[in-house]
Amino acid sequence: MDARGSHYAYKWYKGNPLKKIDFFKHNIGNKEIEDVTKVLHSIFLTNANITKTFEENFANYLQAQHCITVSSCTAALHLSLLALGIGKGDEVITTPLSFVATPNAILHAGATPVFVDVEKETGNIDANLIEQAITPKTKAIMPVHLYGTMCDMKKIHQIAQKYNLKIIEDAAHCIEGERDGIRVGELSDTACFSFYATKNITSGEGGAITTNDTKLAQTLYKLRIHGINKDASSRYTQTYQHWDMEILGWKYNISDIQSALLLNQLKNIEKYLQKREKVAQLYEKKLKKLKKVKLLSVPKHTKSARHLFTILVKKRDKALLKLQKKGIGVAVNYRAIHLLHYYKKEYNYKKGDFPIAEYIGERTLSIPLHPNLQKKEIKKIIKAVSKL
Repeated sequence: MDARGSHYAYKWYKGNPLKKIDFFKHNIGNKEIEDVTKVLHSIFLTNANITKTFEENFANYLQAQHCITVSSCTAALHLSLLALGIGKGDEVITTPLSFVATPNAILHAGATPVFVDVEKETGNIDANLIEQAITPKTKAIMPVHLYGTMCDMKKIHQIAQKYNLKIIEDAAHCIEGERDGIRVGELSDTACFSFYATKNITSGEGGAITTNDTKLAQTLYKLRIHGINKDASSRYTQTYQHWDMEILGWKYNISDIQSALLLNQLKNIEKYLQKREKVAQLYEKKLKKLKKVKLLSVPKHTKSARHLFTILVKKRDKALLKLQKKGIGVAVNYRAIHLLHYYKKEYNYKKGDFPIAEYIGERTLSIPLHPNLQKKEIKKIIKAVSKL
């Protein structure tokens, strides 16, 4: 494996060795490794100066007042709910087409997820259906910017204001996103991000929360580290002061090692996006002509973060295996949550409850989309998809 972390796997199919096209390759290079090495030679490896620098830079990039790094986007969603006082007996409106982390975080906070179906064109929560799902128990809306394309935040914000609801954005796919002149986090109480291994910038594991509410940010800083009012680095790099536990919190902080991996990637985030955008546009140009393949769309006046490129095909699992046999890395993002065993058992969901989410969930197939894709690889992917 080279310094960029990319490697090639080989397999035999019909007697011929095929070079595998990886579903994802991260952008960790020599600069990121050098930055981590500096941290490893320092005294404090945990949440200290490098993490604070990254938080400042990430907040500046998103034009947010505050950034609070945490151990995952799931942790970000969970702490956002807790900090906003949402818990037992409350309902949170969200989408059934996402990773399970979205509704699971609501359950971890003690609240109940209430699903609303999605738009057929984008896969995002249908803002036109939100209002009819609101009850006296509804306390928040948790939209998910699926695949990197923002939801209609202007409409969602209007609904939230009308009913005095909180908004927590699941922006795990959408750091770079923009729609109708609105950035991620601009119209919400918090926005939650992921730095998981396959994300547009990555530290292997990790996440962040942005907010423009200073009081909320102060609560989130405490909640991520047991509810105490001083982190370890401040206690030992300055004149010692006793800490106090002011609220019941969690152990959700990240380390300077992770933050060091992220700093240089953040500097290059727009460059990486431009490369993915070129690949996505080429996919769209070639694949929209195919009768057996449907594509989701990006609304007008929208800058997609282009995190995933999903095609919709009938007999998805059969198509998935065909692409794998040709050495192409694929994934399924996502099957409808309400039809997964736990949610069916606990909430008596059944097929037909959210038909558009089910339609996409039964057909969705993600193909490789990352800055390191080569032209010959892109051509091979397009050729293979055209033969499904």
